[in-house]
Amino acid sequence: MAINGAVGRPAQSAADAQLARVHTDGCDGHPWRQALTHARGPNCGRDLADAVHLFCSLYGRHPGLVELALAHCPSGPVRDWLREASDAYERERLYIVRLTAAVGPLPSTPGASETEATLVSQRHAIETLAKSERRGCALGAATALMADWPAIRTLLDRVADRVGMLKPAMTLPDPDSIIRVINAGTDGPASERALGFGGEQLLLQNRGLFDLLEARAQARGDS
Repeated sequence: MAINGAVGRPAQSAADAQLARVHTDGCDGHPWRQALTHARGPNCGRDLADAVHLFCSLYGRHPGLVELALAHCPSGPVRDWLREASDAYERERLYIVRLTAAVGPLPSTPGASETEATLVSQRHAIETLAKSERRGCALGAATALMADWPAIRTLLDRVADRVGMLKPAMTLPDPDSIIRVINAGTDGPASERALGFGGEQLLLQNRGLFDLLEARAQARGDS
């Protein structure tokens, strides 16, 4: 077993590091996500609708991150995992599209052009990660999205409850599946660094979207 001499403890695997990364840097702990999840009051409806619309803009399109990564992945266990993840995520994509229609129009907010420019930049960043030729990068982004999505799904489910919409069962890859595919898809320091980079950048986009949602609420005078 590899030992990290600096701390005298077993070295962390790439898979464990990825899940720890999501726990630390994912959107679950973002203050605005938490505020939206528990929000009450007259502005709650439009703040939640804003979140659904912006997440749909980022993740409701097809092909998305997982599909693009699948299209650029050679045959093998990583491709098999991406195919299964793509099938499972398609149900999430359709859910968020239906939910977007159910919440009504995007709330009018000052700075709409700046919002669209930010979303375009984020979509480009995600597409770049998915199409990366660095071994491990696309897998890092895809596994980070799968591991971070439950925190987003909690928020979507809250909106579904408000509008009386049925919530489909979530069938995304579980942590054990993520660990297995990372072990299969990394083969040394270079691929592990690429996986870490892909994961970090994907989580940055998710947290950045909550930053944007909070700024939009402030611009509307909702917070």
